[in-house]
Amino acid sequence: MSEIEVLGVVGGGFMGSGIAESAARAGLTVVIHEPEAAPLERSRERIEASVAKATRAGKLTAEEGEAMLGRLTWTTELEDLRGVDAVVEAIIEDAKAKGSLFKKLDALLPDAVFLASNTSSIPIAEIAAWTRRPDRVIGVHFFSPVPVMTLVEIVRAIDTSDATLAAADALAARMRKHPVHTADRAGFIVNMLLVPYLMAAIRMFEDGFATREDIDEGMKQGCGHPMGPLTLCDFIGLDVMYAIGVSLYDEFKKPEYAPPPLLKRMVVSGHFGRKSGRGFYEYPQAPKPAAAKVPAAA
Repeated sequence: MSEIEVLGVVGGGFMGSGIAESAARAGLTVVIHEPEAAPLERSRERIEASVAKATRAGKLTAEEGEAMLGRLTWTTELEDLRGVDAVVEAIIEDAKAKGSLFKKLDALLPDAVFLASNTSSIPIAEIAAWTRRPDRVIGVHFFSPVPVMTLVEIVRAIDTSDATLAAADALAARMRKHPVHTADRAGFIVNMLLVPYLMAAIRMFEDGFATREDIDEGMKQGCGHPMGPLTLCDFIGLDVMYAIGVSLYDEFKKPEYAPPPLLKRMVVSGHFGRKSGRGFYEYPQAPKPAAAKVPAAA
């Protein structure tokens, strides 16, 4: 099995930046790609701020922080990924966008150990079908915030090889993550269980059954959850929640996975949660992005 020393990360958003930071902290050289300069600069600022915070807290020495940042490269050119040992994709939750990217990566990186998707709900086989080497495509689903959360779901598609699976496990171990293996079904383990619960909380709020605060406090005080469901939706991102719900409903046609109408209205209005400044709660420190286009549930 080939050793992974240089990792490509496609997508410099919250998840992609977290994956890149964790990989660099584990000693890997990381190349982060975004096609536009603005999100790439935000990725750089996000990671630099995180490293500075860890240094102030004594979790990293100044020398370790400097060395870690030195292992990171940001680029707008996909071509600059040529020569990396493996890639983790963390772009928008859209099957066609991911498939198109994997087709390009497959041609660009014929010798890569694996091409991995950080998707939280899209079947890996659907992404792998865009490539000529589906045996080296795998799901490596990290959890947010990546530098803090230790879990990673390793998702084996129908054509994923034993060598690819072993390499993904090795990367997870190198990054000090705890891997769990799951079959290739939309939602995998965690979201298959979590999404119906979160959608039920949104429906409860939508129907006026209880206030947002009482719904959240009920689960915190009554079930010992560290975060209430509506707060958790805001933290995940309502656009991400909607995309996951659509993907799960499309695959299983079960009503508990379908996004409630309120969720769609919030997403098309640009209310994505914590990252936009407004979701079920208000977060005035965050900038408001442009409203999103959302797919229709099947």
